[in-house]
Amino acid sequence: MRGKAMAKKRRDRDFRPDKPQGSLLDKLYITKQQRETLLKWTLYGVLTLLCLVIQDTFLSGIWVFGASPDLVPMVILLIGMMQSTEAGATFALCAALFYYHAGSAPGAFAVAALPLLEFALSAFRQSYLRKSIGATVFSAASALILYEFLVFFVSLVMGRTYLSRFPVAILTWLMSLLAIPVLYPVCRAIDRIGGETWRE
Repeated sequence: MRGKAMAKKRRDRDFRPDKPQGSLLDKLYITKQQRETLLKWTLYGVLTLLCLVIQDTFLSGIWVFGASPDLVPMVILLIGMMQSTEAGATFALCAALFYYHAGSAPGAFAVAALPLLEFALSAFRQSYLRKSIGATVFSAASALILYEFLVFFVSLVMGRTYLSRFPVAILTWLMSLLAIPVLYPVCRAIDRIGGETWRE
């Protein structure tokens, strides 16, 4: 009898159930750098959304000789130029998809045009220019004018515009550049969250 009791105690001791595990959220650990990176990209997304709202509400009523500022492509390209080539192109692709599905993009080609232009000009900047305000603004402005030329060319081929309206594309680009003094400091402040993404 005593032997059976001892054997039972031994079995209870050897086969104790595992301690209850916490939830998946208890196991999730995010470092400070990961939190800052998540915050940075969230703020970039909010800024892009804010620019989309401003463009579709306030700026849509501003026309100068048939041209209106193209704020969303400007902010997408400006943000992309502040990142590494891969990160900037990825952001431009995601933002362009949102831009298109929000119904504000001039066409589906913008989904390919914005990330490709961002990738090409960002790679050029990192290869041949030093990181500076001038280089960032020059690269973003160059990508934007190529984008506006592409929008005009596609619209011309599809019969949505006339060749005589080409100066409107130039004026749209110039009006969009007026947003840089406001957008650049905001984008730069967000870019500083979590440390520099590209150092020479």
